[in-house]
Amino acid sequence: MMEPAAVLWTADEAAAATQGQAIAGGKGADCWQALGVSIDSRTLCPGDLFVAIEGPNFDGHAFASDAFDKGAVAVVAARKPDNAPDNAPLLMVDDTLKALGDLGRAARRRTEARVIAVTGSVGKTSVKDALAHVLGSQAGTHASAGSLNNHWGLPLSLARMPRDVDFGIFEMGMNHAGEISPLGKMARPHVAVVSAVEFAHGEFFDGIDDIADAKAEIFEGVEPGGWAVIKRDMPHFHRLARAAAACGVENVIGFGAHDEARARLVGSSNTADGSHVTAIIDGKRIDYLISLPGSHWVMNSLGVLAAVHAAGGDVAAAAAALGGLRAVAGRGLRHRVAIPGGAITVIDDSYNASPASMKAAFEVLAQSIPGDGGRRIAVLGEMLELGVGSAAAHASLAEPLSDFSIDLVFTTGPGMGHLAKAIPESRRGGHGADSQAIAPMVAAAVRPGDVVMVKGSAASRMGVVVAALLELGQLGRRGEA
Repeated sequence: MMEPAAVLWTADEAAAATQGQAIAGGKGADCWQALGVSIDSRTLCPGDLFVAIEGPNFDGHAFASDAFDKGAVAVVAARKPDNAPDNAPLLMVDDTLKALGDLGRAARRRTEARVIAVTGSVGKTSVKDALAHVLGSQAGTHASAGSLNNHWGLPLSLARMPRDVDFGIFEMGMNHAGEISPLGKMARPHVAVVSAVEFAHGEFFDGIDDIADAKAEIFEGVEPGGWAVIKRDMPHFHRLARAAAACGVENVIGFGAHDEARARLVGSSNTADGSHVTAIIDGKRIDYLISLPGSHWVMNSLGVLAAVHAAGGDVAAAAAALGGLRAVAGRGLRHRVAIPGGAITVIDDSYNASPASMKAAFEVLAQSIPGDGGRRIAVLGEMLELGVGSAAAHASLAEPLSDFSIDLVFTTGPGMGHLAKAIPESRRGGHGADSQAIAPMVAAAVRPGDVVMVKGSAASRMGVVVAALLELGQLGRRGEA
């Protein structure tokens, strides 16, 4: 028999946290109990408290009726929604986004969990998810879902944290200076992780030093006696370590292959299925298996184990759990798709992209073994927010594509047009204005044995290409029926 879901917020608790007023035309306005928190009526679950966020492109008040239809116990609103039932339970506040933040801060105050916050130009979601996996095998753990890492995603993730967990793991992202600072102060982590500093969001920064400084804002919220976990193998390690010290962070642990890293790589053997790793974590040698391929995952794993050590978790158990990691859609999930004459492998890495993550993806593709007669094919969408260096950054991918012996490259978008011109004609699969244009070209070009990696920034919508390739399997089955 399943245990009943725990109450996350009572009406009285939510009203006290937000300084709001629970009202309704009927009875019981102050008697509801919420099992979750939602800001999207499309994904709301029965028992959720719906917060009607007013954004630049939408107003959550317009979806209050939908929220109640789906089982919301109450709606946090700045005004009575026009479409809400007359007796609907409402929690009236002055500002719904502030109220969401108030719920997040209240959830943080009431927990005794060890809190880990993760940021970085690349790898932050992967590190966050890996931490949730390895610590979740040890104790009660709550983590941000997906990439909920901005000014509404972080407070929403905090507001959803059960009161009795042992670990809370939260992701923090930014594309402008000053955005991580309030997030860190809201989450108040015991451990702050910077997975990497790379040239991303360059459109909004004068240089990579400024990007490093923006990432270092995470240290402003670290609790007394807390830790900074920083990638040691990057030029900005000392800059970040100094920033942590300036914020009063007493403990700094570097991770990587550098001789001075406290979470240090001794060696690794990488295959298409993952890596065998030997490392020294704060003086203790450990051997473990990572079930996801790529040297970037070896580095990620060191950051994960360093954070587990800093948070007081069991490092050996965490290392063992890394062998059970699984890729997710948009972040390396593999599909075997049956087509006439055999099958293709599709690597869905379509969620996001930067120059560094592109090169990591090329390595994964290079380690993949095509079937007889198959090729390694990269389908690449635009990398966005690179600013004045965008053209050069796109064109520069030609070298790693050659180094990793990628057989065929399809490109889409203006930026990737510079790459298309930079690669040899023999490797050009085709170029399209957008993902809708390139998808049928790729689908028509694949043949049995091919391994196809699809990657691009989220706004390039490369998931369209993944869907077109998966549809080939559906068409094949329909043809056989």
